[in-house]
Amino acid sequence: MIVGTAGHIDHGKTTLVQALTGVDTDRLPEEKARGISIELGYAFLDVPASDPAERIGFIDVPGHERLVHTMLAGATGIDFGLLLVAADDGVMPQTREHLAVLSLLGIDRGAVAVTKTDRVDAARVAQVGAEVDALLAGTPLGAAPVLTVCAPTGDGVADLRALLFDAARATPHRDDAGAAFRIAIDRAFTLAGVGTVVTGTVHAGRVEVGDELALVPAGADAIARVRSLHAQNRPVEQARAGERCAIALAGIARDRIARGQWLVAPAIAFATDRLDAALTLWHGEAKALRSGTPVHVHVGASDVTGSVAVLQVDGAAADSVAPGRTASVQLVLHRPIGAWRGDRVVLRDASAARTVAGGTVLDPFAPARHRRTAQRAMELVACAEADPAARLRGLLDAAPFGVSLRRWSQAEGRRDSADAFLPAATLIAADVSHCAWALGARHASAIGDSAMSALRGFHAREPEALGPDAARLRRIAAPRLPDAVWSAVLASLRRQGRVDVRGAFVHLPVHGLSLSAADARLAQKIAPMLAAAGFEGRWARDLGRDARESEALVRVTLARLARGGALHQVVKDLYYPAETLARLAAVVRTTAGADGGAVTAARFRDATGLGRKRAIQLLEYFDRIGLLRRVGDEHRLRSDTALFTPAAS
Repeated sequence: MIVGTAGHIDHGKTTLVQALTGVDTDRLPEEKARGISIELGYAFLDVPASDPAERIGFIDVPGHERLVHTMLAGATGIDFGLLLVAADDGVMPQTREHLAVLSLLGIDRGAVAVTKTDRVDAARVAQVGAEVDALLAGTPLGAAPVLTVCAPTGDGVADLRALLFDAARATPHRDDAGAAFRIAIDRAFTLAGVGTVVTGTVHAGRVEVGDELALVPAGADAIARVRSLHAQNRPVEQARAGERCAIALAGIARDRIARGQWLVAPAIAFATDRLDAALTLWHGEAKALRSGTPVHVHVGASDVTGSVAVLQVDGAAADSVAPGRTASVQLVLHRPIGAWRGDRVVLRDASAARTVAGGTVLDPFAPARHRRTAQRAMELVACAEADPAARLRGLLDAAPFGVSLRRWSQAEGRRDSADAFLPAATLIAADVSHCAWALGARHASAIGDSAMSALRGFHAREPEALGPDAARLRRIAAPRLPDAVWSAVLASLRRQGRVDVRGAFVHLPVHGLSLSAADARLAQKIAPMLAAAGFEGRWARDLGRDARESEALVRVTLARLARGGALHQVVKDLYYPAETLARLAAVVRTTAGADGGAVTAARFRDATGLGRKRAIQLLEYFDRIGLLRRVGDEHRLRSDTALFTPAAS
C-alpha cells in the first residue's frame, strides 16, 4: 500500500512520517536548513503478521502552496490519503487544496491526523475535529477516521500505525495479468557505480530485471534496459503495480529523463497532446468551467499547460460545466504527454494557484474533428465502462468505421491481445502492416448493404462496364472506412456469393462480361505481346500494327478486357496485363518499405528501369486506384490497402 501525506505547510507531515517509520524524508540541505519539505520524500514501514513482502510506502509531499505541483507528482499513485491538520492552526488553505486533490484523484480511503495536540488544550482539539468533520463532508473521504496525534511525544502514533496496518492488509494487489508495465517518473538521478536511476509508483503491470522499456514522451530511440530493481526499498528481481520502485537503467543517459515522463513496455509507448476525459468540477469552485479556459493539466507526474473544451454534460451538448457537476471534456495540451485510459487527471487554473477539477482519462487518442457528434458521445460512453470487454463491445457498437485493435490495446495499456474481448460475429481485418481492425456485425451488414446498392446503381448507369474498381466503390459506399476494413467487407461479400471481384474491379455475379468470339481471338493474339512488353506496357496503336489488325478493333477489345479486369489502362491507350501491374505494385511496396512509406518518381524510376514520364504515369494510376496517396511530391503507400496482395486476389 502507498500512503500519501497531505496538508498545509508546517502541519507536521515529515515529523509524523519519521515517528511512524524512523525515516527523516527531508533529504536536501535546503530542506534541513528551512525545516520544510521542498521535494518528494519516501519512507517505508513493514506490516507485521502478514506476507513478509508486505510493506507500506509513504510519499511525503510538500505543503507549501507554490509546491502543489510537486505534491501532485507524488499523489497520483497513492492508495491511501493521510491528511494532517495542526491543532494550533486548524484547517488552512493548503489543507483544503490537498483534500481537493485527493478527492479529485478518486482516493476514497484515508484518515485525518490532528497533529501538535501538545500545543493546545482539549477544547481546541475538539474544535479542530469539528472543523475537519465539516471539511470532509460531501467528499470521498467523508467517512475517514479522525485521530489525534502528537509525533514528538508519541501520543496516538501507535493507534495510527495500527490503522495503517489494517488498511494495508485490506488493500488488494493491483495485479491485472494483461496490463503492460508503466511507471510515472517522479525522480531521476545518477548513482555512482550504478548509473541512471529513476523512481516512481508503478501504475500497471510488472517489470523484471533485463526487460526493455521505452521512455514516453521521447524519441523512438529512447529504449533502455532494466539493470536492477528496488521495490518498496528492497532489491528485487520483479516489481509490480502499486509499489514504489527504483529502476537502474542501461542504455540511456540521465539528461534525457525528467519528472513527468513514463517508462513503459514498448508495445504501449505513445504520447498524446489531445485527450478526452470525464471531469468533475470541484464543488468549492465559485463559477462554471467554460470551453477555452486555460489550465494546468496533471497526469501521472506530468504538469503541462493546455485548454479545456467541454463536450457534454448529462448526455447533452454543453459549453460549460457547473461546480460539483461532471462532464465529458477534451483537453488540448501544449506539448505531448503519456496518458492511458483510466489514468487520473487533475486540473489547476492557468496561474497554478488552485486546484479546480479532476477526473479520468477516457480516450488518449481524442479526435480533433467530429468531437461533439452523437457518434463520439456514444464512443465516450463506451470508454467509461468499467470492464474492458464492455468498453470494446461499446466502441464496436458506436464506431461505424471499425476500431483499430492495436490502438485500442495501446490506449488501454494492455500487452495481451484484444481477441479475448471481441464479441462473436465481429469482422476482423488486417492491413499490410499486420495491424488488426475490428468491425461490429451490425455495421458490417450495413456497409455490405450500402456496397450492394452502390453496385446496382453503377451497373444501371454503366451497363457496358464490368464494374467500378474497389477503391472507387469504397468512395461511393463507405468513403470514411479504412481500406483494410473495406477489403474485409468485400472479402465477406465474396464468400457470401454476393459480389465477384476480377482484378481491381467489383461487380454483381449476374453482371459478368463475356467476350465475343472475335474479342477472344484477338485477346489470345495480343496476350504474348503485352506480356513481353514488361514494365513499359503497350500502346493500342502498336498492338494493332504488330498484330496486323484494325486499330479500331484492337481499341474496342482492349477496352473490354480492361473493363473485365484482365488489363489495366494506365493512361489513355496504354495497357498492362494484370500480372505485370501486380509486379509493379510489388516494386512500389518494396520501395516504400525502404523509404519510410514514401515513393518518389526518381526512386520508382530507378527501381523499374523506366523513364521518368512512364514512372510518373504508373504512380499516378496507383494513386487513382487506391494503392498510393499523393502527398506533395511523394506518393505514400496506403498502410491499410490490400490491393495487389494475396488477400485481394
